[in-house]
Amino acid sequence: MRAVVIGGGIVGLTTGLALRRAGIEVAIHEHAPELRAAGAGLGLWANALAVFDDLGVGEQVRAIGKPGEMYFHDAAGRLLETPEFGVEDHRFLLVHRAKLTDLLADAVGRDNIRLATGFAAYEEHADHVTVRSAEGGEDNADVLVGADGAYSAVRAQLVPGTPAEEHAGHHAWRAVIPDPGPTLTEDRLILGAHGCRGGYVRTYDGSVYWLVNQFTAPEPTGTLKQQALERAAHLEAAGNHGVLTELIAATPEDRILHNRIMLVPPLPRWASGRVVLAGDAAHAMSPHITAGATLGIEDAALLGRLLTPAGDVPAALAAYEADRIPRYAHAAELSAAVEHAPTPREFARHYAAFSHWMITPPANRVRT
Repeated sequence: MRAVVIGGGIVGLTTGLALRRAGIEVAIHEHAPELRAAGAGLGLWANALAVFDDLGVGEQVRAIGKPGEMYFHDAAGRLLETPEFGVEDHRFLLVHRAKLTDLLADAVGRDNIRLATGFAAYEEHADHVTVRSAEGGEDNADVLVGADGAYSAVRAQLVPGTPAEEHAGHHAWRAVIPDPGPTLTEDRLILGAHGCRGGYVRTYDGSVYWLVNQFTAPEPTGTLKQQALERAAHLEAAGNHGVLTELIAATPEDRILHNRIMLVPPLPRWASGRVVLAGDAAHAMSPHITAGATLGIEDAALLGRLLTPAGDVPAALAAYEADRIPRYAHAAELSAAVEHAPTPREFARHYAAFSHWMITPPANRVRT
């Protein structure tokens, strides 16, 4: 069996690795001339780390990460406790996207990755699918996986009329900068006023990742640094310019990333007979739950379990869709509960409820 995966991001590479481990020949098509990781830090939860363990790269992933805990504080510095949840519901691994991308590309085998190969269209047949590239080439495979992100061209053909939608008023600013020195003694995630959330965590190599986002934000004005500082003011007690403000102020303007958050609407289907969606192409959600990559890695693992060299591709993709669509419908409900929590304390509680549900094996899960 042969698979073509569109997209050389975290989910596309993990899908390629999972399929290769299942004994399937894989070609990953990436439109860019080189593998580029969009974004900075990436949180991986226990369920994603379990996938990497199964794929034989768990130790390598942990070696490029720093364990962290997702506990929140309010703007005055008070811990927002969630006593009904255990410490395991708060633990994650922070990795740098670019380093994880390189690790996965090496594990897949770089000779299985076709750079500068854009996706144009596919033609589905009873026994195979023909993938046409933007450069005019063709590639035949038994299955096509669209792991090409929120703006997926594969999704545009498989499920027409489902473009990514703006999450109205939701923006995020972030950066990774060198360690500022001994003044940074702990990691901190803060819930503040005016729909703002943010904080800072130290990475495994001594750098610092900071993040600020805002729901129902007015249209940003000024430089990226000014925009981030304006939100950081809502995350620190009145008149107290704390560590987050200092980190943002010390960040060069060209190191700051800004995103207007985009979402993929609920889809009526994720697969046809020989074409399937994975990761953000199928379910891009708001990053306020810090779980998009982890959930996409789950998709990759399931495809690797269901697709086998001599298996029935349409049946495997139907089973994948039947598993994934209900899971993400509930993930969306829990994510919305976090976003619309009326107080910081409720935000923290709903967040812990989401992570508890996400990392709990289905056989042990109680619907939240």
